[in-house]
Amino acid sequence: MTGSALPHVLRPRALRPGDLVVIAALSGPLPAEYEPNVERTVVVLERMGFRVRRAPLLEAGRGRWWSAAAPAEIAGELNGLLRDPEVRAIVASDGGQTVFGYLDLIDVEAIKADPKPILGYSDISLLHLVLYARTGLVGFHADMAVPGFGGHWQSATAARQAELEKLYFALLTGDEAIGALPASAAWECWRAGRAGRVEGPLIGGVINRIALVQATSFGLPLEAFDGAVLFWEELGGQAAYVWSYLQVLRHAGILDRIAGMVVGVPRDIAGLEPGASPTLREIVLDVLGDRDIPVLGNVEVGHAGPNLPMPLGVRVGLDAEQRTLSLLEPAVERAAGPAS
Repeated sequence: MTGSALPHVLRPRALRPGDLVVIAALSGPLPAEYEPNVERTVVVLERMGFRVRRAPLLEAGRGRWWSAAAPAEIAGELNGLLRDPEVRAIVASDGGQTVFGYLDLIDVEAIKADPKPILGYSDISLLHLVLYARTGLVGFHADMAVPGFGGHWQSATAARQAELEKLYFALLTGDEAIGALPASAAWECWRAGRAGRVEGPLIGGVINRIALVQATSFGLPLEAFDGAVLFWEELGGQAAYVWSYLQVLRHAGILDRIAGMVVGVPRDIAGLEPGASPTLREIVLDVLGDRDIPVLGNVEVGHAGPNLPMPLGVRVGLDAEQRTLSLLEPAVERAAGPAS
């Protein structure tokens, strides 16, 4: 784990109508059957008022092993997008298993010179964590093209789609705090916490990536978790794996430092089927032990459906008992930068 201090929060420049958003294959390939999902994503982003382009590696049927291309090739394309002043935001096409292969190839100086919103979750959450650790960049753990804008969004109600579209647009274009994220009846208070409502920087992603990255030189310094609100979710595997990842965070000292926790809706985890034991709540509270921090569970973060955006590094307010999660700072800023 790196021992260097965490950089100051680096907010991307706010998007403006007409700005160019590029959909890029930052990890896994695009199977031909998911080409319509990308096309639907273009429609969503254009409806928000942005111009949309596809990066060259985002080509249906292209692939190398489990990736869209070799890691160095993906890194080269990503670096080109980071350096291109016309590109104002990058949306991942999907997750996968590739980001670990190019963490050492990313042009971090280009990010510092011209920070841009990068949207995605799953394997892309690893990208957010590392770039936050190395540059302070606010990464957007948010929906992406195939499973998000072009997938889960399409099966949501029209009202929910409109709500999400308004939320994402405000987060990407506005320089004021969003405030309370839209809660649902599914949110559960798993532990109120003796402190009640807490505030702190938002840090998180898919839990296996949080645990694994801390074993590398690209991990976040432990101080980054001081007073943080840790959010996480998981896809696949077994309930025992989730328990083990949480134990890794405990042994690393992370659970002793955070102020609160937000747990996303799990998906396809063996042993968490209705009626099975233990429940995800029981697993979390078992590992937390007597750490009396607020824990809000079953929040729409991750693989199970349309994502509420979680901007890393942004200060949030969490009240598990009242079932509220609020963004207290803007995720982007209006600042001098390259012309669109």
